[in-house]
Amino acid sequence: MRILLTGGTGFLGTYIFKALQKDHEIITIGRSKKNMLKADLSKDLPTIPSVDWVIHAASPAHFIPKTESEKQSFFDINVGGTEKLLRSLKEIPKVFVYISTVAVYGLDKGEFIKESAPLKADTPYGKSKIEAENLILQWAEKNKVKTFIFRLPLVVGKNPPGNLSAIAKAIKKKIYFRIGKGLNQKSMVLAEDVANLISQLESKKPGVYHLCDPIPASLSEIDSSIASQFGYNVKTIPDLPIRIAAKIGDLFPFFPINSLKVKKLSSTLTFDTQKAINELNWKPTSVLDFLKKTSIIS
Repeated sequence: MRILLTGGTGFLGTYIFKALQKDHEIITIGRSKKNMLKADLSKDLPTIPSVDWVIHAASPAHFIPKTESEKQSFFDINVGGTEKLLRSLKEIPKVFVYISTVAVYGLDKGEFIKESAPLKADTPYGKSKIEAENLILQWAEKNKVKTFIFRLPLVVGKNPPGNLSAIAKAIKKKIYFRIGKGLNQKSMVLAEDVANLISQLESKKPGVYHLCDPIPASLSEIDSSIASQFGYNVKTIPDLPIRIAAKIGDLFPFFPINSLKVKKLSSTLTFDTQKAINELNWKPTSVLDFLKKTSIIS
């Protein structure tokens, strides 16, 4: 089977490529020279050969935009890039997989949120992901394409982007401090589990799904598991000093924390994955077990 993969050189994309390359012909497309088809989907309308599947995993990293140009970049890549990708598919594939995000709900806190929750994102990242999902679903309905949209929480693996990597690096340097007691819980998922599921979708029911470990972990469990790899005993500090320091990070990007990071780290936000368990036979690995056994940073 021939599969087109966007974002194949990114964090999750490399896991997807590895899971599929043995049994399938994978064509990667993206801006990097490492891709088989070099193209900037936010600007280019590439020539794409006939493929059986499309896996659209390309997306910009989630950050706080500080300029109108940075805000627009999310829409250029997530919406414009998706639109150009769909237009470039001269032959309709059998299956389309889109890697989306739980950020589409626009929630800072909540417990076991279902896929039916309203999409109320108010950030450029979340809004652009909603628009991309809608584009894909409309196109899929028109062209009768079997389509899967996976809304992912924090994705865990070797050298992950974002907050988890920042925590691990701070722990390694022994400069990490937990905010408060760390009892707030988070949903997470292993990149390898997502990749392995995608390789098994041939006979599965299409739809919108959360993919995550069904057992959320508290921040204290997460940072303690990472710290066990480095022999570090995590210390805690009160909320207020951290929130004040985060204001500095809002102004200066090089600062290690900002208000968005603190907000994410200090609130409970979990997602229900029962739909994927029931309909996709989703059997994820315990993320905490992984963190206890594996160092996630080089």
